[in-house]
Amino acid sequence: MRVAPSLISADFARLGEELENIRALGLDAVHLDVMDGAFVPNITFGQVLIKSIRKSSGLCFDTHLMIEKPCRYLDDFIAAGSDIITVHFEATEDLAADLRYIRAAGVKAGVSVKPKTPVSVLEPYLDDMDLILIMTVEPGFGGQGAIPECIKKIAEAKALIGDRDIIIEADGGATVKNAVEFRDAGCDMLVAGTAFFKAEDRAGAVEALKA
Repeated sequence: MRVAPSLISADFARLGEELENIRALGLDAVHLDVMDGAFVPNITFGQVLIKSIRKSSGLCFDTHLMIEKPCRYLDDFIAAGSDIITVHFEATEDLAADLRYIRAAGVKAGVSVKPKTPVSVLEPYLDDMDLILIMTVEPGFGGQGAIPECIKKIAEAKALIGDRDIIIEADGGATVKNAVEFRDAGCDMLVAGTAFFKAEDRAGAVEALKA
């Protein structure tokens, strides 16, 4: 199981050091939560920051767009250097078109579903995506506890994709104590915000999450 630290929990005064620390600990991806204050009740950062840190980091940029009508900004986040762009099922007007547009640009395309959205809604779009992101908390803020029913949705997504080469990612409430539940449900990539950036021993936290 891959671990992708969520930059929303990082020290923004030391972003360069934070990214280097992620790389030095043997991790290959960073999760970038883009929030617009409309789709979710919070505002974080946008394409300008991503473009800036792209210059000094070779990590996989896993960009999670928690914004309304993401089609308006896909070109910006592609140009900023995103390796994966995930849009929300609940926020897009034409999901199939968005996914195909992202893929045509040579970027992996993902779809996220909020806790109350069943994974079954994604079935018509499976052949157009590279990643399913299961929100295991209500999107908008870090530091929440994982919703047990949402962890079960990871297994449902695993069954839904069959033998397709689709990554299953989980975002929200992951800790060293419950990481095994995510793994056993079928999670391929685990987003860790507080569990990574607020850990006194980050190396130990990474080792425990992976183990």
